Amino acid sequence: MRHILRISLIITSVALLFAACKKTESLPNYPTGTAPVLSADANSFAPAPSDSDNVALTFSWTNPQYATDSSTVKYILQVDSSGKDFSNAQSRIVTGALSSSFTAKEFNNMLLSLGFSFGITYSVDVRLISSYANNNDQKVSNVVTLQVTPYVVPAKVLPPQSGTLFLVGSASAGGWGNPVPLPAQQFTRIDSLTYQGTFYLKGGNEYLMLPVNGDWSNKYSVADKTVAGLNTGGDFGYDLNDNFPGPVASGIYTIWVDFQHGVFTVTPVTVFSQLYVAGDYQGWNPGTAPALASVNNDNKYEGYVNVPAGGTYEFKITSEPDWNGTNYGDGGSGTLSTSGSNLVFPGGGYYKINIDLDALTYSITPASTWGVIGSFAGSGWGTDADMTFNSGDNSWSTTITLADGDEFKFRANHDWGLNYGDTNADGSLEPGGDNLKGWPAGTYNVTLYLNNAGFYTYKLVKQ
Repeated sequence: MRHILRISLIITSVALLFAACKKTESLPNYPTGTAPVLSADANSFAPAPSDSDNVALTFSWTNPQYATDSSTVKYILQVDSSGKDFSNAQSRIVTGALSSSFTAKEFNNMLLSLGFSFGITYSVDVRLISSYANNNDQKVSNVVTLQVTPYVVPAKVLPPQSGTLFLVGSASAGGWGNPVPLPAQQFTRIDSLTYQGTFYLKGGNEYLMLPVNGDWSNKYSVADKTVAGLNTGGDFGYDLNDNFPGPVASGIYTIWVDFQHGVFTVTPVTVFSQLYVAGDYQGWNPGTAPALASVNNDNKYEGYVNVPAGGTYEFKITSEPDWNGTNYGDGGSGTLSTSGSNLVFPGGGYYKINIDLDALTYSITPASTWGVIGSFAGSGWGTDADMTFNSGDNSWSTTITLADGDEFKFRANHDWGLNYGDTNADGSLEPGGDNLKGWPAGTYNVTLYLNNAGFYTYKLVKQ
C-alpha cells in the first residue's frame, strides 16, 4: 500500500511540473507604421481679407498603415517659421482623417501667433506627425514649405476712419461738452485697430467715444450698461444703445480699445481718496456735494466749490458721500474737529478748499475771479482777459486772440498767488506750471475746468 501511495505522489509531481512549464500565449505584436507623405494643394497663402471664411489651404497625407483601426490614428499637423526646426510650432490635431482644411482666418491666426506682421511675406515649414492614439510609434512626414502673407482680419468693430478717437461724457473732465478738451481727452492711436488713453474719470458717471471731435453723428458705445463688471471692460460697438459705465471711484485710468476683437479694458492708474463738502448751499446732501481729492492719497485734499449767494453758507466735511462716515466741523483757528460746529464760507462765491487730515487743518481761498494772461494782444502779461463762470457745467470761459508764438496761463484774483500752467503739455494743469503755447494764430474760445477735484484742464476752440 505504501508503494502505491509513493507512485501516486510521483505521478502527481510530474504532472504539476509539466503544467508549470507549459508555454503561455504570445502577446499581440503590432508592426510599425510607415512615415506619412504630406502634400498641400497650394504652395502659397495670400488671401484677401474678404475671403476669411473660405477654405484657403488643404493638407493631405498618405495612410501610415498602422495595424489598428485607421479611425483611431492620431495626426499632429505643425507649422513654424522655416529653418526653426519646429521649435515654436503652431499645431492642429486630427484623428482618423487623411486631410485637413483651413479657412483663411484659421491659417492666418496661426501665422499671427508666430509673430508675423501683416502684409509681409514669410517662408513657413509644415510637417505631420502620426502615431497610435496613445502616441506610440510616432512617424514624421516630409516637410512642405509655403510662402505666406498674413493679412489684417476684418475687425469686429469698424475702427475710426478718421484715425482719431476722443472721450466725452459726464465721467470726463470736460463733461458732455463737445468738442472735448485737447489733448486731455484724446486717445493715442497705437495702430489702425488699437487705441489707448490715460484720462481723469469721475466716479459713478458715464462716457462715450467719438471718432470725430465736435461731431455727435457717430459714437462708440455699449449695448447694455447694466452688465456686471462692464465698468472695468467688456464688449463695445458702433452706435449701440448705452453709454459706457464709468468706474466707481474718481481717479486716473487707462482705457485700452481693441477694435479687432470689439473689446475695451479700463485699468486704474491712481484712484483718488475723496472728501465731500456738504452744506446748506446744496441742500446738505453729501451724495451730490462737490468733492475734494487727495491725488497722492496722502491725506492732503483740495478742490473748488461754487457757493451761490443767498444761504447761511454753513457746511461740513464728510469722509463718505453720506453721513455715515467721519464728519468734520470747525475746531477753531483753521482747525477741524469731529465734534465742532458747522464750518462757514465767508459768503457766496467761488472758493478753493485745502484740507490736511493729518494736521486737522483747513483753508478757504476766495477765487471768484479767473482770467487768462499772456503775451497775446490786449494782455502783454499785464492785463487779464477776465473769464465768465458757467454754473451749468462749473466752467470758466473767455475769448482771446493769439498770434503765432503767443503763450499764456490761467490765474485767479488778478495776481500770481494762484495760477496754473501745463508743464507736460498733456492737457493737465499744474499750479505754477509752464506757459501754455503752440496754438496757431487765431481767435479762440478758452474754457477752464476746475470742477474735477484732483484734475484741472482746459480747452481751446478756434472761432
